[in-house]
Amino acid sequence: MAVEVKVPQLPESVTDATLVSWHKAPGETVQRDENLVDLETDKVVLEVPAPVSGVVSEIRIENGATVTSGQLLALIDAGAKGTAAAEEPAAEDVPAAAPVAAAVPVEATPEATSGEHTDKLGPAVRRLLEEHDIDPAQISATGRGGRILKSDVMQYVDRELQPEAVAEEMPLSPVESAPEHGQRNEHRVAMTRLRARIAERMVEAQQTAAMLTTFNEVDLTEVMALRSRYKEPFENKYGVKLGFMSFFINATIEALRRYPAVNASIEGSDIVYHDYFDIGIAVSSERGLIVPVVRNVDRLSFAEVESTIRDYGVKAREGTISMEDLTGGTFTITNGGVFGSMMSTPILNPPQSGILGMHAIQQRPVAVNGEVQIRPMMYLALTYDHRIIDGSEAVQFLVTIKQSLEDPGRLLLQI
Repeated sequence: MAVEVKVPQLPESVTDATLVSWHKAPGETVQRDENLVDLETDKVVLEVPAPVSGVVSEIRIENGATVTSGQLLALIDAGAKGTAAAEEPAAEDVPAAAPVAAAVPVEATPEATSGEHTDKLGPAVRRLLEEHDIDPAQISATGRGGRILKSDVMQYVDRELQPEAVAEEMPLSPVESAPEHGQRNEHRVAMTRLRARIAERMVEAQQTAAMLTTFNEVDLTEVMALRSRYKEPFENKYGVKLGFMSFFINATIEALRRYPAVNASIEGSDIVYHDYFDIGIAVSSERGLIVPVVRNVDRLSFAEVESTIRDYGVKAREGTISMEDLTGGTFTITNGGVFGSMMSTPILNPPQSGILGMHAIQQRPVAVNGEVQIRPMMYLALTYDHRIIDGSEAVQFLVTIKQSLEDPGRLLLQI
């Protein structure tokens, strides 16, 4: 019986997707729930699993094509046996008590080497494995639960494969790889959907909002001392490291409570004030900048905030961020300091009206009670929509964050 494989229902904000790559060819066996094809949207890469076990009888859409919700992608002959037996594990390789796995088994971390975990490979990892023709069982996985990360594959490539391929792909000598004298090379590549969407939204923000940026600086002496004092007991109790972001998020929530216009957005001729706090945290991924959202963050403890951010970081590296993770958000925080940025003017994430920019912590001389002292200082930047936020509100918003961080007791007492 022929079973249709269709494009899943896309979210309302996404009109179409690009078919990135098929993982099976006609005539090959596929297991139910095994990833059959990757679709790239403006925000994430979606995996389309096989609805049944059988043989791929026909592929209707080729790589690179644009598809929409409900469009027919392929046909599977349910229950049939394929001829590509080489891709299926031999009977003696399958544990007696385990069913035939839908995903390729991978080498797990030491605590998972007994076969307790079967990793679900992310699209970025899968493409790297296919590109270099690597058996995932050869990779030492360092991700949570024995999951293979992109960095694991790259380390394997650097260690095992490059010495054999340098002559063709990666010349060792800078002289050999340099262009001939006077040669002017260039190459053209198509924008990814995510990069195109980022470009579109940045231009939209510049054209539709009256953006203005105000700056301040914060002395992080007290936060760093508090973090140093409780770093180990915090990690021992909650299983997650105590970072700076939870302090900044809580300080931001206090400022948003005092100045609700910064947490608002414009819809037509209306101002929509949000009585909840869904904070987007800008994260750099292989595909570009993405902004997963920490929802109802005012209800979360420091440990819950840190755990959520850590999980988003893992998802970003593995390419498993979902559409739901990126939807919504009432305010955004971006940290250019992790790349060494000392000062910048972040761009709004429409339809939000404010974005906070964090920067590198630098030891600088400052005046403290009439004396010059060396303190860990950070520049803060708030870009805001001047259509609904007055300059005085923006300045006081940053001052509130500054006061909360320079005296962390305010975060506990909410004063």
